[in-house]
Amino acid sequence: MTEPAGNTVSGGDERVPFGQRDVAPEEKPALVQGVFDSVALRYDLMNDLMSGGVHRLWKRAMLDTLKPRPGWTLVDLAGGTGDIAFAFLERVASRGRVIVCDLTPAMLQVGRDRALDRALLGGADWGVAWVAGAAERIPLANRSADAVTIAFGLRNVTDMPAALSEIRRVLRPGGRFLCLEFSRCVVPGLDRLYDLYSFAVLPRLGQVVTGDADAYRYLVESIRRFPPQEELARHLTAAGFARVNWRNLSGGIAALHWGWRV
Repeated sequence: MTEPAGNTVSGGDERVPFGQRDVAPEEKPALVQGVFDSVALRYDLMNDLMSGGVHRLWKRAMLDTLKPRPGWTLVDLAGGTGDIAFAFLERVASRGRVIVCDLTPAMLQVGRDRALDRALLGGADWGVAWVAGAAERIPLANRSADAVTIAFGLRNVTDMPAALSEIRRVLRPGGRFLCLEFSRCVVPGLDRLYDLYSFAVLPRLGQVVTGDADAYRYLVESIRRFPPQEELARHLTAAGFARVNWRNLSGGIAALHWGWRV
């Protein structure tokens, strides 16, 4: 299987994918941040509209697989608007701590506002903390998390191997990493319908709802350049995770990958 261009950054003249085009590694974070700055206020609404609410079922499946326990510290990467954080706290009856780390301050602000509405900011031992940062440089101590999650964010990082290494670093031994991401359809015929919907409908819907068709054109293009299921599993194994596996959701439109730090 061919490696997608640009998923590894190793210096020199290597470039990384930003949608269908390749850019210098130092350019990508600002470009990604610009996309999410543009759509932050309507991000959750667009997720519901473009998936028919199915993204909520996928996120529920991720937490079902995680089986969170009271007292855990969860790090949720690229989780700015708080969906995973709030669902985690509901599962543990608010007896847990979530640190949401997101590259885009505008997304974090939306999440903070939602947390305030739910009285979930909490204190030192429970609730949600909000941190601006990149997945390749998580601003947390070694072995400080019981679990790390990322939903629909790994394809936006500049250096995926570095991000996976950082995720493993912040996990405690026995901790688990779960990645929910768009993937490759495995149902014959569904892939063609999905492509038609993705390229013809999503940018138009994005224009109507958020005023930014380009952001959702980038979304579709970034999905097509992201590694398929088997290849992403190999990346997790190469980063040092054990017992790596995955589960297809909705015929492979999304996939849930996981691995353990041992």
